[in-house]
Amino acid sequence: MTTKKILAVVGATGAQGGGLVRAICGDKNSPFTARAITRNPASEKARALAALGAEIVAADLDDAASVQKAFRGAHGAFCVTNFWEHFKPEKELTQAMTMAAAAKAAGLKHVIWSTLEDTRKLVPLSDQRMPTLMHNYKVPHFDAKGEADKFFVESGVPATLLLTSFYWDNLIHFGMGPRKGADGKLVFALPMGKAKLPGIAARDIGPCAYGVFKAGTQHAGSYVGIAGQHLTGAEMAAALTVAMGQPVAYQTMSFEAYRKLGFPGADDLGNMFQYKHDFQQVFCGPRDPKIARALHPGLLTFAQWLEANKQQLAPK
Repeated sequence: MTTKKILAVVGATGAQGGGLVRAICGDKNSPFTARAITRNPASEKARALAALGAEIVAADLDDAASVQKAFRGAHGAFCVTNFWEHFKPEKELTQAMTMAAAAKAAGLKHVIWSTLEDTRKLVPLSDQRMPTLMHNYKVPHFDAKGEADKFFVESGVPATLLLTSFYWDNLIHFGMGPRKGADGKLVFALPMGKAKLPGIAARDIGPCAYGVFKAGTQHAGSYVGIAGQHLTGAEMAAALTVAMGQPVAYQTMSFEAYRKLGFPGADDLGNMFQYKHDFQQVFCGPRDPKIARALHPGLLTFAQWLEANKQQLAPK
């Protein structure tokens, strides 16, 4: 009997890591077994993963020794950080450095780093098209991840840099879904003009990462972009109209107006949408949905995601 290879999954109780753990455990013929890494092994989410057959291991990205211990004996690791938990790009950089060092120390054969573009390569800090945030960033939750790519590349461990896309789930959890206007009609507001927005169901990111691992080191040393579809705001509104059974009008807004919405991270997201709008071809290019579908044939379209989540989108 062949011993299965261990994949250590950081953020196992989150959207990306959790999807990967479930994909591994759900494949009875998998050459891998999942090691779910979490700060709280006693949590309900961690216990649910254990019930699926995952090994639960405690580690904290702010504790380098615990991460090294969690990676020990593994074949590969999925590495991810959560900016929205603390809003500190420097913390993301440190955590990424910790994971890359732990991967090297453990002699891992393959690492996937869930990343995004460093927007400063196209919009330097001196560029006045969008404001500089936190002194050193244009889109903090993008830039720190992109800057951290070098830690994995320079570690010498075969690394795949996974470029993710806008979560359609943000329509629920970030309050970006349709809202009732003053006239009582539903409006879907987005600062994207007529540009296309690559999006994906959060649940599909993990299975795509699983597809990368199953391909061996075929994608090591390269970027792999994933998206379910590229849709304009008007196309998203049309799909929302069908799913919700009532008209949803698309309303574009300025980037500046979005930056001033006042919720935590509004300025970051306003800059993000501007980057995606202004550099549409550069951003959409690597995220051909055919790539994600080849990795994960069960990839959802926006309409399919809406059908599964329309009840949660109903305006309160």
